[in-house]
Amino acid sequence: MAEVRARRGTMKSRHARAPLYEALEQYSQKDIVHFDVPGHKKRLRSGLGEYFGERIIRLDANSTRELDMLSNPNGIIFEAEQLLAEAYDADYAFMLVNGSTFGIQAMIMTACGPKDKIIMPRNVHKSAINAVILSGAIPIFIEPEVNLEYGIANGVSYDRVKKAVLDNLDAKALFVINPTYYGVVSDLQAIIKLCRRHHIMVLVDEAHGAHFPFHPDFPDNASTLYADMATVSLHKTGGSLTQSSVLLLNERDITYSQVRTTINLMQTTSASYLLMASLDLARRNLVLNGQEIYEDILAIVEKAKVEIAAMPGLHVLTSDDVDGHGIYDYDETKIVIRVNDLGLTGFEVYDIMKNEFGIQLELAETYVILAVVGIGDDQQTVNQLVAGLRTISHRYAGQNKPLKLEQIEWMTERPMSVVSPRDAYYSPKRIIPIKDAVGEICAESLMIYPPGIPLVIPGEKLTQRIIDHYMFYREQKCNIVNNAEDPDLIQVLGEAND
Repeated sequence: MAEVRARRGTMKSRHARAPLYEALEQYSQKDIVHFDVPGHKKRLRSGLGEYFGERIIRLDANSTRELDMLSNPNGIIFEAEQLLAEAYDADYAFMLVNGSTFGIQAMIMTACGPKDKIIMPRNVHKSAINAVILSGAIPIFIEPEVNLEYGIANGVSYDRVKKAVLDNLDAKALFVINPTYYGVVSDLQAIIKLCRRHHIMVLVDEAHGAHFPFHPDFPDNASTLYADMATVSLHKTGGSLTQSSVLLLNERDITYSQVRTTINLMQTTSASYLLMASLDLARRNLVLNGQEIYEDILAIVEKAKVEIAAMPGLHVLTSDDVDGHGIYDYDETKIVIRVNDLGLTGFEVYDIMKNEFGIQLELAETYVILAVVGIGDDQQTVNQLVAGLRTISHRYAGQNKPLKLEQIEWMTERPMSVVSPRDAYYSPKRIIPIKDAVGEICAESLMIYPPGIPLVIPGEKLTQRIIDHYMFYREQKCNIVNNAEDPDLIQVLGEAND
């Protein structure tokens, strides 16, 4: 991909502009009396200005001829989307104002209809499961490789993808994560080539890979490898505002018009210009300054990982010591730290870091914590992370036996799917105590958030281990997402008892 990176280096002059932001700034300076929405009318007396400031209020605009319209862009929004597409080496880009959750749903709903097969890893984000429910597609799950030492799921191996493809040659699409929450990248290039040979579309959840195109040491991004569609969260690591994202298309089996039609089914017609302008500005910064910024960040992170790995009781995942199972490449901006040798769970260390040191980590799991380094980090922020971990290491190392929990072994056991997710969602349901639910068919998704990967999804059979795992997360005071009002209850299939 050297020629692609070289081509990106020659396009900086075009990316010095931020057309959407520039037009929005000019519009905000005009002396206009507003009898359109939004209701604050860009005036401080509306109340919001006192808290957010006049500048934000003036930039919060409605669609007009000058500012284009996200539902049918043909002006500055379309120009900004073209620049996004070029930055990510895609044919087209679609700005999204409902996060990558919506992008994932739009990809799957465009590619798949009712009863179409879609191959996907079982450790997908809940948005992919919800997209299967919305589209009526039938998921064919591939088991990701599992790192039992760290207690985390890796990517999917090429061999497992190949077997799933050859066993399901009638599948419409394959959905893959690039990278996983923990920075693991599968052999995406080989997977895409395999799927193209068998006329299967490739859809990529690249929510955590917004920075990939902007430094040669990062893994290749999905659009460069010619995936059919990819969804990228620029807000996660690229610097745009929370909830702003982009869907990328390489027009082959799916056309621009098809994607736009699907997006317009569900995306708001009152798109936030603050979110869209932030995408425009983040793209400009990444193209013009990304390589220099990430050159510094990668050096800082590499040094920090060496320091953390030397601390008693702590271990750091790097590209040097991954085990190869489901791992083709690795994103070094993810700092995955195993803490169980301190005699603590990741959840306990997560709370200590927040409550004592004011450090907000991305997530915790049974054995690990995850720190995500983004474009806004520098030596100071990483030093604070390292200092907090050093204190915890000094305090707890050697004080307790290493923590070994059987929940880690349960990661290799997946529930049996009995009913399709869509059929389960629309079937009659009843609510029962979760302790009595062994053998029942689940009617909802149970998960901790983050990362939002379900323990069980609609249509899968509940086992004692799943319920015990759920109760373990309850005991760790995790943020559990489920539909029942009481966390001790669960929705299962079946008619409610009167």
